[in-house]
Amino acid sequence: MGFAERIPGFAERILASLSEYRKTSMVPIREPKTYSILLADDLTLVREGLAALCQTQPHLRVVGQCSEGAQALRIIETQKPDIAVLDLGLTDLFALEIVRRVREQKLPTRIVVLSTRRDRKTVVEALRAGVNAFLLKSGPSNQLLEAFDQILDGGIYVSPLLELDKIFTSSHKAGPEDPLESLSAREYQVFSLLVEGVRAKEIAARLELSPKTVDTYRASLMRKLDIHDVAGLVKFAIQRDLTSAS
Repeated sequence: MGFAERIPGFAERILASLSEYRKTSMVPIREPKTYSILLADDLTLVREGLAALCQTQPHLRVVGQCSEGAQALRIIETQKPDIAVLDLGLTDLFALEIVRRVREQKLPTRIVVLSTRRDRKTVVEALRAGVNAFLLKSGPSNQLLEAFDQILDGGIYVSPLLELDKIFTSSHKAGPEDPLESLSAREYQVFSLLVEGVRAKEIAARLELSPKTVDTYRASLMRKLDIHDVAGLVKFAIQRDLTSAS
């Protein structure tokens, strides 16, 4: 059984949300208002491009831009924007850690994650964490606006560039015996940062964990994958298209 299937009804809820939105997307169900947007990406050009796109829509207003995860979290906590757009690779505080904190505090902000990674486990772990929309940076700009509309209507949005049947069902690349599926959410976060070249001390800071705890997760994930050095993890990640450069 895959990691998505271990959550009772998880895949069904996601797919039902997408299906329901397709049925009702032509029917306006929101009161007209202006929605506040936070943009968080470490590249200024990307943020400015996203802001320019939002400015083409009279019902969207960018209330904040930042390049670091900790600042993004502070803005969400203080200003409570309707939508926060977060780069998955934010520095200093991991994007999914921001999502976890926002959900723990029961803040109303809907969260859109932008990613260069498209592997199955990354997508599902993001949705499990409480992300409202998962978009690829390689996708067209209109998908961001589609995502805004869908999540403001209470739905969940996954980039059409991703094949949902492969995300929520096992395949020859991610079958029931796939050791990657045995990794916990935390172990997979540590794995993801390790293969991107992030040092253990920085991983601890980004995930708000102690260095000792990160070492424990690293030892555990290496044991589960039967890989015993970082170079081996990087090779494994490249072979499986699990790096941001893939």
